[in-house]
Amino acid sequence: MDQPIDHAQARTPAKAQFDQEGYVIFREVIDPELVAEASRHIDWLQAQHPDLRPEQLGHTLMQHDPFWVRLISDERLLDIAQQFIGPRIALFASHYISKPPYDGQAVLWHQDGSYWPLEPMEVVTLWLAIDPSLPENGCMRVIPGTQTVALQQMRARTDVSNVLNSEIDPALVDESRAVDLVLQPGDVSVHQPNIIHGSNANNSPLRRAGLTIRYIPTSTLIAGGSQWPSAFLLRGAAVPGINEYQRPIQLPEMHPFLPICNRPGDSA
Repeated sequence: MDQPIDHAQARTPAKAQFDQEGYVIFREVIDPELVAEASRHIDWLQAQHPDLRPEQLGHTLMQHDPFWVRLISDERLLDIAQQFIGPRIALFASHYISKPPYDGQAVLWHQDGSYWPLEPMEVVTLWLAIDPSLPENGCMRVIPGTQTVALQQMRARTDVSNVLNSEIDPALVDESRAVDLVLQPGDVSVHQPNIIHGSNANNSPLRRAGLTIRYIPTSTLIAGGSQWPSAFLLRGAAVPGINEYQRPIQLPEMHPFLPICNRPGDSA
């Protein structure tokens, strides 16, 4: 049987691929039990926020959500992030993108960094698969090597249904070079903020859900002058004068959605 990847051993080749192509994949990072809990968390969030499309369960919802904060704080994810941004790690943002069967919106070609108020643009995205992420249900697609393209101004695009209502200049996209990032639940892809990427609409009978997690080194400033709702210090020390972080969530005795390991009566 295949064994989960040893991240310490994979560090050098993973970083080499990331530097050369702008992305890399880690297999079997998160255990099936926690992935199943995350799937139920998506269902719970959708019930709590029926006004939102399931692709739009974003960072403004997580500030007081103990399960969400527990998930993005998982040591296995932080160990991966540390390979790319170093040992002092904070969260910038996190976002469930859950494409429902038959009606899942596309994410048009774009660069993440073009949307973000980060100075400098030192950030890494981990994309945790909650469901199988396949070409037929709209998996992420990347154009390897485009992490060297300077960040572009995104163009408004509303004539087709899409998650971001915008896209990069199509003249910059060579779709013939696109690579499908096929993932199984618990796998994690990692990508750079400049890489051109997107995903097709989900017209299949399968849901396609994943969690994006944007980690920054604590030396990166979240600009804007107000406290960012999803800024959490996760590992190492803060840099004085850089960012104001949310207080750690104190788990209540009862919450509508608690992580498995922190429910009352659990011993570990």
